[in-house]
Amino acid sequence: MKIRTAVFPVAGWGTRFLPATKAVPKELLPVVDRPVIQYAIEEAIASGVERVILVTSEHKRSIEDHFDSATDLEAVLEARGDIEHLRAVRAVADMVHLVTVRQKEQLGLGHAVLMARDAVGREPFAVVLPDDLIVGRSPALGELIGAYEKSSASVVALMEVAADQTRRYGIVEPDPTLPSSDGGRTIPLRGLVEKPEPKDAPSNLAIVGRYVLSPKIFEKLERTKHGAGGEIQLTDAIQALAADQPVVGFKFSGTRYDVGAPEGWLRANLDLALDHPTYGAALRTSLTGHAQDRK
Repeated sequence: MKIRTAVFPVAGWGTRFLPATKAVPKELLPVVDRPVIQYAIEEAIASGVERVILVTSEHKRSIEDHFDSATDLEAVLEARGDIEHLRAVRAVADMVHLVTVRQKEQLGLGHAVLMARDAVGREPFAVVLPDDLIVGRSPALGELIGAYEKSSASVVALMEVAADQTRRYGIVEPDPTLPSSDGGRTIPLRGLVEKPEPKDAPSNLAIVGRYVLSPKIFEKLERTKHGAGGEIQLTDAIQALAADQPVVGFKFSGTRYDVGAPEGWLRANLDLALDHPTYGAALRTSLTGHAQDRK
C-alpha cells in the first residue's frame, strides 16, 4: 500500500534553544535560507507523501502560518516586482495538504503519534522528526519507503553510533537468524531498547527520526505503559509490534544533523551554507580571511 501520510510531532518546547525559542518554535529556526521543518516536509514530498499531519500545541500556531497563504505579504512583493520571493512564498503555501492535531499534554513521542490515529486512518504511514535534518542525494524517507515496499515490514531508520553514545538513542537488536538485504542496509530486528547504557546495548545501531509504520502501532501505543517522566515511548510500542509483525531497520544514506540541539543546528548551517550556490563562495572567502587574521 502506498505511503500517503506523514506524521510530524512538533509540540515540544525547544528549551535547548532558549531564549531564542521563547516566541519562535524551534522548527522555524532557519538553516541557511529556510526553516528546519521545511527541509523535512520537502523530504517527505520528494518521497511521495501527499498529506502531512502536524501534531502540535497551542504555542506552535506559527508553524501552520508558515505553510499558509500570506496575501498581504504577497501583495507587497508583487507591488515591488520582487517575483523571486513572491514565487518562493507562494510555493511554500502550495507545498502540501496540511492537517493539524492538537496534543494537549506532552507525554512523549509515542503519545504524539497516538494523537494522530484518527487522522491517519487504517493505512501504513510515516513518522518524521524535524529535529533530524538529513541531507543526501536521495530523500531518506523515500529510501525507508522503498524498504517497506520490498519487505512489507515496518521500518525504522538506523545509523551507527559510538558505543558510549547508546544512552542517547533508541538502539536496535538485529535478528541474526534472518538474512539482511540490500547489501546489509535492510536489517531484520529482534527488538529495540530505549537509551540503554553501553554495557547493556544490543548493538551500536541507533534509531533516527524516520519511521514507516503499520497502523497496528496504534493498538500497541494504547497499551504501552507510561515510562520515565510519565511519557509513552514509541520505541516501546515498536518493540511490542515486533512480537506480532516483522520490523526491519534501514541504514539510510546521507548526512544527519541533530538540529534539535544548538551544536547540530550550527553545524548544519555551516555545512549547508558552504555548499550553497549563492552563499558558499563568499562564506569560504570570509572563513579563510578570518583564519588568516587569527594567525
